Amino acid sequence: MLNAEFFNAEVPPRPMGRYAHIVTLRSTEGYALFQTDGELNRTRIAAGVEDTEPMTRITLFKRKQTTPERLNGRELLRNYGVLSNSEDDKVEESCIYNVKSCKRCPDCISYGFAVGDGGSEKSKVYADTAFALTDYSVTHEVFTLNAPYEDGTMSDKGVVTSRINQQDHVKPGTIFPAVITTRDLTFNLFVYVLNNLLRTTRYGATTTRGGTVRNHVVAIILSDGEIFSNLLLTQSLYDVMRPSGTDPVAIQDAIKASTIVIPALLAQDSVRDQQVLMGADLNAFLNDVRGMSEEQLASVLSEAGEDAKRYFNSYIAKVPKGKK
Repeated sequence: MLNAEFFNAEVPPRPMGRYAHIVTLRSTEGYALFQTDGELNRTRIAAGVEDTEPMTRITLFKRKQTTPERLNGRELLRNYGVLSNSEDDKVEESCIYNVKSCKRCPDCISYGFAVGDGGSEKSKVYADTAFALTDYSVTHEVFTLNAPYEDGTMSDKGVVTSRINQQDHVKPGTIFPAVITTRDLTFNLFVYVLNNLLRTTRYGATTTRGGTVRNHVVAIILSDGEIFSNLLLTQSLYDVMRPSGTDPVAIQDAIKASTIVIPALLAQDSVRDQQVLMGADLNAFLNDVRGMSEEQLASVLSEAGEDAKRYFNSYIAKVPKGKK
């Protein structure tokens, strides 16, 4: 199981170099929409580390990954009474995403906040742009969309309208390897972040009508520094798998390839690994997290809330005049 003693007993005011990495394969299970300014985000980059042939890949920007996970976590905190449901600006504990930060809940302390002149807290959850494992030509499809009237037709009072549009979607079975890094969190706050990742299933635009994604955690790595990047992981997996043709890569094949790639990449890093959790041990730990009872989940969230409040009281709250 994961070594809980590796994590800080309290969130420290200065970096302590305790990094916990969640290596994930994000696999689309529906037609997803990862776009900015009306079209899919993509970039031209080498296919692999060894195979330097240029390839166009769809990209999944970092905020498109962390925002849905944060919102799922906040929903859970609110449901279990750890996060205030008040929208009154005069209530200090009131916390509204992208509007007002309470500065003391697990979301604010883990993922950070910025309140203009009211202060800011750097995120302790690091994420970077993820790149599709396979080429753009086999990972996207253009759909024609329409907007019918209530009678189900495209005409109104005998006049045919042209409310038709085309949209580029990411195909099902597209894999985005990604590393989510947490720094200097307590064990309860780390489990909170991990649980957000495991629970989140919709990413990108129009999430109520698409964007289903399955997060396959293939490793949890505890170390004294940051490990390999998303791009290096993607390119290394490509070198091992050499996907070709128009068929999507099977997620089980990608998971199997990751057991070869991850140890090799860690051997190239300059950090010291305290624990590498993979295979059966990882699955057992993840099953415990997924299988938490309502009471156990409430306890973890409550303790994560206490860890966040303790940090707020020690390092963020204003010290009363006359006291040090």
